[in-house]
Amino acid sequence: MRVATPVLLCADDDRHLRILSNRERINARVQMRIRIVLQAAQGMQDKDIAAQFNIDRRVVARWRARFLAAGVDGLLQDATRTGRPRTAREEANVEQVIRSTRKETPEGSTRWSTRTMAAHCGVSASTVARIWRAHGLRPHRVKSFKPANAPRSAEKLEDIVNLFLNPPEQALVLCCDEKMQIQALDRTQPDLPLNSRRSGAITLFAALDMLSGEVISMTDRLHRHPQWLRFLQSIHRQTPKNKQLHLIVDHYAMHKHCAVMAWLAKHPRFHLHFTPCHFSWLNLVERFFRDISDELMHRGAFTSVPAVESAINTYIAAHNANPKPFTWTAATAGDILGKATRTRRSTADPQP
Repeated sequence: MRVATPVLLCADDDRHLRILSNRERINARVQMRIRIVLQAAQGMQDKDIAAQFNIDRRVVARWRARFLAAGVDGLLQDATRTGRPRTAREEANVEQVIRSTRKETPEGSTRWSTRTMAAHCGVSASTVARIWRAHGLRPHRVKSFKPANAPRSAEKLEDIVNLFLNPPEQALVLCCDEKMQIQALDRTQPDLPLNSRRSGAITLFAALDMLSGEVISMTDRLHRHPQWLRFLQSIHRQTPKNKQLHLIVDHYAMHKHCAVMAWLAKHPRFHLHFTPCHFSWLNLVERFFRDISDELMHRGAFTSVPAVESAINTYIAAHNANPKPFTWTAATAGDILGKATRTRRSTADPQP
């Protein structure tokens, strides 16, 4: 007759197990396991413990072995189970769901849902959800990285990121852009839907000082190179003349108009840094535009263009009274390009 391996409890384990065995809010199965181990620690054999608790002797032997192998933690959780192996039909269903998710779109729609995919593949919606979760598929979410294929994109990216990480001394780094088509929209009440009254639109020109967070601004009803040139002249007047100015701008045509370039040639303290194509998010002033949209325009009611201009000027004045710079957290240019490369590889439609 095989003798069971004796269970020896240290003082801490004995005290811990006795506390758990008397606790009311504990799973009954876990409580039974603890009592088996406590009886085994008193020298009782598996058949005697099984008879005492009216259970199978093999159950006692299993939990004695589990405690000897994993200690108290081994009693508090069930062992992982491999489950029933998949059949060939289930494997085919998994492959079909993955292939259809990655390579097809439903008729009359742009993306799959669990129900439309279930109807397409002849499985249940819960099965589709389980397959998507297991393979990291999220067709309802759009998270892509538009690659920059224009010449010198990496060079431009590195140039701008270096300005953020190592701004030059005796210079200002200004993130410049325009927020177009800011409409004077009236509402019947501020918290009700928009009325059909439209009183015109304006463009907000803004230059965000990367280090201080202050904003130089100008509004105009037009969005052409004369207005951009006038904004540059405003920046020239409002900044110290002994400072070099590094302006981060996009590739909009008016930023490179011949009249603008001629004026810049006469003012050598201005240095333009162009963001790569599809990298407009590099420009930190876009964060400021988001804030002004959420905090001012989203629920605002404006009866005229002058009312919009007044509200914007008031908002910017309050912002400049207590400016807070945006912190660059995207690390280095190499990190960004590395993420872009990994994203392109992951979205290259890999085989399931």
